[in-house]
Amino acid sequence: MILTDTHTHLYLDAFDEDRQKVVENAMNNGVKYMLLPNINSDSAESLIKLCDQFPDNCFPMMGLHPTSVKENYKEELDLVTEWHEQERFVAVGEIGIDLYWDKTFQKQQEEAFRFQIELSLKRNLPIVIHSRESIDETVNVLKDYKNTGLKGVFHCFTGNVVQANEVIEMGFMLGIGGVVTFKNSGLAETISQIDMKYILLETDSPFLAPMPFRGKRNESAYTRIIAQKIADIKNTNLTEVAEITTENAKRLFNLPINEQ
Repeated sequence: MILTDTHTHLYLDAFDEDRQKVVENAMNNGVKYMLLPNINSDSAESLIKLCDQFPDNCFPMMGLHPTSVKENYKEELDLVTEWHEQERFVAVGEIGIDLYWDKTFQKQQEEAFRFQIELSLKRNLPIVIHSRESIDETVNVLKDYKNTGLKGVFHCFTGNVVQANEVIEMGFMLGIGGVVTFKNSGLAETISQIDMKYILLETDSPFLAPMPFRGKRNESAYTRIIAQKIADIKNTNLTEVAEITTENAKRLFNLPINEQ
């Protein structure tokens, strides 16, 4: 059984004391592949260093997170472009619109989002979308790229069935994390009506740990808990969820792996 955590920030300082142990613990729990989204220029080097340390297990993305879109966002975007010219990445991410923390730079967030969408199309890479409190705004931007071949995933999807179907119809997948284990999230009802071929597993560690670890540091090893919850919702088994979601990840991100 092979699980894939398609969204984890293992390079952040929350893991400075035991990073290697956390990666090894993930692998011991069947999580063989971990995909790392970038935040901004401050995180890029540590992200790439970790992927170089575990080249068969950790795969890097490069993008500018919407909460890092500030006055200097154009300089940050230039650096994102430079990184893509220097290294191989599996996606442009994490990018999008965040209207939860601060709406001051909403216009600039949209500009940065569009810039990075264009970059992904140029480089034929999927995008990893952050859409906290902004699913509808994000979808409105994506409508302008219909029939371009744009693809990717809505990271940490927490929307309803109508929103899920709209996202899927636009050619995107749903990244499902620890929220699905929260009693009153409503996400289980949504997932019950969505075909598994559109679902990816993720942790967003160190954030959003699933039950029973809610409120504590999240880890990639907890992908297994999320997978089991989805198996319960779908009335199937952990092995099937692992197989389908890992194949989904391989296909979307064109992961450079060659094995059964």
